[in-house]
Amino acid sequence: MTRVIKVGGRPQADPDLAPALAAAHRSAAGSLVVVHGGGDEVSSLQQLFGSAAVFREGRRVTTVQDLEIIRMALSGSANKRLVSALVGVGVPAIGLSGEDAALLSATPLERDVYGFVGVPADVNVAVIEHLLAGGLVPVLSPVSRSTEGGDAATLNVNGDDAAAAIAVALQAEELLLVSDVEGVLIDGVPAAALSPDDALRLVDDGIAQGGMRAKLRAARVALEGGVERVRISDIAAIEQLDRGTILTRAGSVCA
Repeated sequence: MTRVIKVGGRPQADPDLAPALAAAHRSAAGSLVVVHGGGDEVSSLQQLFGSAAVFREGRRVTTVQDLEIIRMALSGSANKRLVSALVGVGVPAIGLSGEDAALLSATPLERDVYGFVGVPADVNVAVIEHLLAGGLVPVLSPVSRSTEGGDAATLNVNGDDAAAAIAVALQAEELLLVSDVEGVLIDGVPAAALSPDDALRLVDDGIAQGGMRAKLRAARVALEGGVERVRISDIAAIEQLDRGTILTRAGSVCA
C-alpha cells in the first residue's frame, strides 16, 4: 500500500514521530513518502529577520526575502532534522525539496495578492518512484519550482496541497495528514468519517478554521484525483490505521 504521510510543524517536535514512521516503513518498505510543513518555524525566522507573517485566505503572503527564509526553514533545517531523526531509528530517509529535479512544479497565484505563492501543477513521479524502488524513504519539503520560471522560479506551496498532489500522482491508497489533534473536530468531537461534500460544507460554513481548512481542501483534491482515502489525525494514526477522521468519496457520518 503506497502511503503519503504529511507531517505538520508541531508534530515534528514529538519524539514519537520517528519511531512511528519507522514502523510504517518496516510494514511496507518501498511505499512510504513523507511530506512536511513547518509554518511555526518559518514565522519565527521571519521575526528574527524583522518581518511579520501575513496570511490571506489561509496562505502565507511571500516576499522575495520570505522565500529565502522559507527555504532555510523548510528545505533546510526542518527537512534535515526530520531526515536525521529517521536515519537515527534505522529508516533510509533522503531529504529533497520540490525544487530538486523539478520534483514539484507549481502555478503562481496572483502575485499582487500573495507574492511568490503557488499551487501544485505537476509532480515528477519518476524521481519519487526511483527512490522508492531503491528502498529509500523520500522526505519532501513543499518549496516548489514555478511553471513560469524567470524571476519567480521558486514558489511557496502549502504542505497539505503538495502532499495531496504527490498522493494523486502516485495514485496512493492513502494520504494521511498528521496534525496535533485526533481528527476533524465537530462540536469538540472528532468526526469518524466525512465525504468530500462534508469537507466543503465545514470550510464554507466556517466550522473548520486555520490549518484544518487547508487540510480539508487538500483532502478533497486528493479524493477527486483518485486517492482511495484520506485521514486527518495525530501521530498515533501512523500505526493505528483506523484512527482519526477518514474521508472517502463514498461515506459520511457527518450530521
